Amino acid sequence: MAEPSSATWMLGLGALCLAQRRFAEALALSKRASENEPNSMRAWMQLAVCARALRQADQELEALRAALALDPYDLLALLAKGDCLDRMQRPAEALQAHRAAVAVAMQLDTESLGTEVQRMIQRANAVVGRHSQGLAALVDQFVSEQTTILGGQELDRFVHAVQIMLGRRQRFDSQPMGLFYPQLAPIEFFPTSRFPWAEQVQDSTSMVRAELEEMLARDQGFEPYIQYESDQPVAQWAALNQNRDWSAFHLIKEGVRVASNADRCPNTMAMLNGVPQPHQPRRTPVALFSCLKPKTRIPPHYGVSNVRLLVHLPLVVPERCGFRVGGEVRSWQVGNILVFDDTMEHEAWNESDALRSVLIFDIWHPDLSERERELVAELLKVQDKAVIGA
Repeated sequence: MAEPSSATWMLGLGALCLAQRRFAEALALSKRASENEPNSMRAWMQLAVCARALRQADQELEALRAALALDPYDLLALLAKGDCLDRMQRPAEALQAHRAAVAVAMQLDTESLGTEVQRMIQRANAVVGRHSQGLAALVDQFVSEQTTILGGQELDRFVHAVQIMLGRRQRFDSQPMGLFYPQLAPIEFFPTSRFPWAEQVQDSTSMVRAELEEMLARDQGFEPYIQYESDQPVAQWAALNQNRDWSAFHLIKEGVRVASNADRCPNTMAMLNGVPQPHQPRRTPVALFSCLKPKTRIPPHYGVSNVRLLVHLPLVVPERCGFRVGGEVRSWQVGNILVFDDTMEHEAWNESDALRSVLIFDIWHPDLSERERELVAELLKVQDKAVIGA
C-alpha cells in the first residue's frame, strides 16, 4: 500500500486540529500542506476555513482565490469568497462573487447539496436580488427624470435597453427560417417616418377596405393561410392547418400575381405599385388579405428572411385583438400601418366575437442597397438551380 504523502498527512492532522478547535495549529498544518501541494483544492479550501476561524480575512481570501485559480467554477469556493468579501466590506467584489456563484448554482442540482451549501446559495441569491432592486430603483428614477426633460419618443430605444438590462424584457433576435443577412438591425416595429410611401398607403385605407368587404361578401378566393400536407412535421400549426379560421385572399403569391383575385381589387393593386416590394423569384413579392376569425390565435413563429419586412394595413379591427413582435405588443388601428421584422418571434390573436382583417404585403429592408437587393435575388436563383434545376 502506498504511503500517504506528507501533504495528505498534514491535511489529515490539520482537519483533526480544526475539529478540536485548535485553529492556530490547524492553520499552520494546512498552510504547509498547500505549500507542498499547490494544486490541491482540498488544501486551499481547508486553509480558508482555518483562516476564517481565526478571523484572518486576508489570508482566507488569498486561499479562496488560489482554490478558484484551480477551478473557477467551484461552487463552494465561490460562495465562500462572496461571504468573505462581505465580511471585509468590499461590496462590489462581493456582488461579483455572489453573481458567479448564483450562475454556477443554476446549472447544478442544488437539492442534492448539503443544508449549509443551500443556505449559502440562498444568501447569494438574496444579495444579488437586493442589488438588482436597488439598481432598478435608481435607474427608474433616472429614466423618469430624462423622460420629463426630453419627452418619450427620443427615449424609446434607450428605455428598451434599460428594460432588457433590468430583466423586465426579453431580448429577441432575428431568427429567419431561410436566408439571414448580417448587420441588419433586428427592430420589432419600424417607425413609419422611414418610409416615404407610408402616407399614400394609409390614405388608401377606405378604398382597400371596400374591396376587401366586397370579396368577403362574395366569399370567393379565400383559402386557409396554413396549408401543409398531412405527412409534414408541423405540430405547431396543427390547429390552423387547412383551417379557414385563419384565411388568406392572395393578390400576389410567391412572386406571382393571382389574376383571379387581383383583377377584382384594382385600387389595392394600384396602391401596391407605389411600394418597394422585393423581387425574389419563387418567393416575393407577396400581398394578401389576412382574416382571423373570432377566438383564434396564431402561435409564435418566424419568417423566412430578414432581407424583407412585412407591412400590415389594418382594415377591420374589433376590440381585444393584439399583435406581438419580439418583446413589443401593439394593437392594430384601422388605417395605421405597422412595419415589422417577421424573422423575430411574433404572434397574433383575436379574442373578440368578430372577424379581424388586415392587408399584408412585404417590402425590401430599407438598409439594403440597390446592388445588395440585386445580389440577393440572383443568389436565390442559384439556390433554386441547385435544388430544383430551375
